[in-house]
Amino acid sequence: MTTQNKTINLNIFKTVVKHFKFFVPVIALVLLFGKSATAQNRTITLEEAIKLGVDNSNVVKLSNAKVEQAVSQYNQAKDNVLPTGKVSFGYNRAEIPANRLEFGPSSFNLPKSADAYLGIASLNEVIFGGNRLKYAQQSTELLTQVARLDVVNSKDEITYDIITAYYNLYKVLQSKKVVDQNLATIDQQIKQAQRFFDQGIVTKNDVLRFQLQRANIELNGIDLETNRKIVNYNLDILLGLPETTQLTTSNVNEGDRQIDPLQNYLDTALTERAELKQLDLRTKVAETNINTIKANTTPTLAASAGLYYVDVNADPLPRSGSYITPVTVGLTFGWNFSSLWTNKNKVTEAKIEREEVTLNKAITINNVKREVNEDYQNYMMAVDKIKLLQTSIEQAGENNKILDSKYQSNIASATDRADAETLLYQAQINLELAKADAGLAYYTLLKSTGKLNK
Repeated sequence: MTTQNKTINLNIFKTVVKHFKFFVPVIALVLLFGKSATAQNRTITLEEAIKLGVDNSNVVKLSNAKVEQAVSQYNQAKDNVLPTGKVSFGYNRAEIPANRLEFGPSSFNLPKSADAYLGIASLNEVIFGGNRLKYAQQSTELLTQVARLDVVNSKDEITYDIITAYYNLYKVLQSKKVVDQNLATIDQQIKQAQRFFDQGIVTKNDVLRFQLQRANIELNGIDLETNRKIVNYNLDILLGLPETTQLTTSNVNEGDRQIDPLQNYLDTALTERAELKQLDLRTKVAETNINTIKANTTPTLAASAGLYYVDVNADPLPRSGSYITPVTVGLTFGWNFSSLWTNKNKVTEAKIEREEVTLNKAITINNVKREVNEDYQNYMMAVDKIKLLQTSIEQAGENNKILDSKYQSNIASATDRADAETLLYQAQINLELAKADAGLAYYTLLKSTGKLNK
């Protein structure tokens, strides 16, 4: 190899190295963003979506915070049973400009100024307060249980919202699959029609008929893609995922669930529904409130103990003979007997509130029964639709095969052929939508029976 060739090869090598150094970070960035883009696509099951959504739900977190608040109020009510104590220490200085007192022939002078220190330590304990403190504890404990049931309600609501969004996404994705399958099929039909047209077997109108059918399917696909983006975005928000995450659902099979008699679901709802449990608790709260108001008519008895330190010396340090320390112990009996006639209407109001809770529960029971029955019938209808649509697909598929054979034999028209394809396409979409509707109807039934998260 000549020296000139060696020089040329060296220059080429340097150029390649120089450009390679430039492209290394670029390639790294491409790989990085390519990995990130891949990470944005996620296939998720319904169970994973529910767990993720409940864990990230601010609504559930707020309900839990209210439970903690109710527990704190309950603990405060328990603290009221404890003795109360108080300690104070004060200093007073008196200046006495006019310090001479005369009593007839005699008189005496007070000091020009005086200092005094006063310390007090006291302890008080209610011996009997008409069970007011006990009723306060009972009431706050019951309200804490009500708050915990609010958490159950919040979880049920957020779970149902996630299930609804999940099945909406499933419906859109399955419909898009059917659209893609039918586009592939219609493309084959267009090629076949074009070949028949070239051979003079069919007219140009036959080819246009298939092309028009394809355009209509494409329009449906555009609508589905728009709906997919909307539903996908909403589900990302519910699950606390990055808003650019493209979700894919797992397959569902909603036609083979075992269903119990209606009465079983009604009995379960009356036992498990959080609203009914809350109304039972609120009935107890109302009864406790009545007892609390009645307790206002009873006397109270309290014990107290006190220690006093009185020092009139200018020096705050105790010195023998300059201070006294009286100790007091006492019992205090009190009775606001006017409550015997002023409390009567308050008790009446509390009883009315209890009656309102009872009536509200009766109304809620009727609403729950109607809700469970409606959800049960909707699910049964959805299952029947799946069975009917499966039969329809078999019939539409057989009809499509017959029309395809006739069309290839030039016995059937392109219109008949396209219509048969459309019927099969519509039956396939309807079946996927019916499966999703059945799944959602089943979880709606679980929600109405109070068993959605159990």
